[in-house]
Amino acid sequence: MRRLPPVLIEDGCPRDLLSLIRTILAACKEISFRVSQGELSGVLGSTLDENIQGETQKKLDVLSNQLLKDILLESGYVKAIASEEEDYTVAGNPDAEYIVAFDPLDGSSNTDINSLVGTIFSIMKAPKDKAADDQSIFMQAGKHQVAAGYVLYGPSTMLALTIGKGTRLFTLDRTHGSFLLTEDKVTIPEDTKEFAINASNQRHWLAPMQNYIADCLAGEEGPRKKNFNMRWIACMVGDVHRLLCRGGLFTYPEDTKNPEKPFKLRLLYEANPMAMLVEQAGGVAYAGLDRILDIEPQEIHQRVAVTMGSKNEVEICLDYHK
Repeated sequence: MRRLPPVLIEDGCPRDLLSLIRTILAACKEISFRVSQGELSGVLGSTLDENIQGETQKKLDVLSNQLLKDILLESGYVKAIASEEEDYTVAGNPDAEYIVAFDPLDGSSNTDINSLVGTIFSIMKAPKDKAADDQSIFMQAGKHQVAAGYVLYGPSTMLALTIGKGTRLFTLDRTHGSFLLTEDKVTIPEDTKEFAINASNQRHWLAPMQNYIADCLAGEEGPRKKNFNMRWIACMVGDVHRLLCRGGLFTYPEDTKNPEKPFKLRLLYEANPMAMLVEQAGGVAYAGLDRILDIEPQEIHQRVAVTMGSKNEVEICLDYHK
């Protein structure tokens, strides 16, 4: 096993990008500690506030956002940041080369039951001809990401990272505080018998997704001729981590529950970085029939449908929608 910095330097990772990634991970190590303390640190439970998404903020949401926000802006490596917990982008160093979008604590509803949560981040080059406080600098398709990753806070704290040369997994060694390389080349199997979906929304799905899931659940006697397992963690980091470890299909499809919000997941700091990680591991990632990484965002909190994972299974799911 090797520490994170040598692995990145060997790949020709620019030193400023390397330093930026290390800055993000410094905040994530602190978040990991706070999460592991649970009730002992007094950070469980909700605040009285809602974020821009209309979601009640957990105390750990606020804490994690502030940790990442402060360390990134103080580092000097970012021109601006965009966060799930911030109404607008926040300007940083006007001369910096990168911008960062992040979900500081994905799956935060799981904190009160001691289940999986994580941090998701996306890094892009900052346009030189626009001001740091111009939100349009984030209006770039996901294919322009120079790095993407997540940190999973589970029984062990793990990092999934790509700089466009494959997806790697690292594990935090608490004896000396470094992320050590534990999986050098992640490969998602093309076929699977496992899917993850929030089945409580079944009555709100569109007909194609209804039909696809029904055929999966029909098992060996149904048209798919095989038995499927269903998994759902209610934390995108946890569900995508399972894809990277053993394959599967993860989807949060369009639904009719709230006509004003037909989609759940955010493009910039959830769908884009996860799509890059999945594609770099040999999987595929779509929003409806569109490749996620090709979508041109219109605003920083834009939502999209998501279906990603094992290539052949995702394509079968898409066939139901064509």
